[in-house]
Amino acid sequence: MEVFPGKILIVDDEPDIVEFISYNLKSKGYLIAAAKDGVEAIRKAKDFRPDLILLDIMMPNKDGIETIRELRAMHEFDDTVIIFLTALNDEKYEIEGLKIGADDFISKPIKPELLATRIGSALRRFRKDEEQEQKQNFGDLEINKTKFTVTYKGVDILLAKKEFELLCLLASKPGRVFLRNEILQRVWGTDVIVGDRTIDVHIRKIRQKVGIDMITTVKGVGYKFEMS
Repeated sequence: MEVFPGKILIVDDEPDIVEFISYNLKSKGYLIAAAKDGVEAIRKAKDFRPDLILLDIMMPNKDGIETIRELRAMHEFDDTVIIFLTALNDEKYEIEGLKIGADDFISKPIKPELLATRIGSALRRFRKDEEQEQKQNFGDLEINKTKFTVTYKGVDILLAKKEFELLCLLASKPGRVFLRNEILQRVWGTDVIVGDRTIDVHIRKIRQKVGIDMITTVKGVGYKFEMS
């Protein structure tokens, strides 16, 4: 089987299952971290930054449904693949899980080769989508996330790191209004305290450096990217 290495967080309250899955995935080249419940999973996810999370549904303290809902609400894990591990033969859990952000389901008992194949397929699919999004063109404006460059009419525009990240966020969904709180959380994170004025300053600098009207202010709400 073709291997697509990555970082995987296994979340399950049964040590034997965690050990079994860890052993099999490590043999495929994956880097593994583990958590015994949803509370620990969220803490580990912030530190480990997994590409994929294998998440058991039935766990103490915080179950899989609560955990995925909290992870997706953080936005920093929007691009993390999450696969539910379930022994439940109840489609309502699958439906609810898919609605709140699960990418797939794998039933227990775990079959090692099937698990590895499904994980490889999910990561390959995600990375293919991610690669397609690395370069965006809006007329004469090009944003290249791989090279961290912005060019307008063939001229390189030098943006600071946060300016580039802010522009990439807004340009990822043209026409969508990003709320100020969402921008602060997704660009600066929850560990850094910055004010609304910080966003305004960065937006002004982006406009000045690029020299075109592409970021619209929605008063009292946030900003959106649109090319006229």
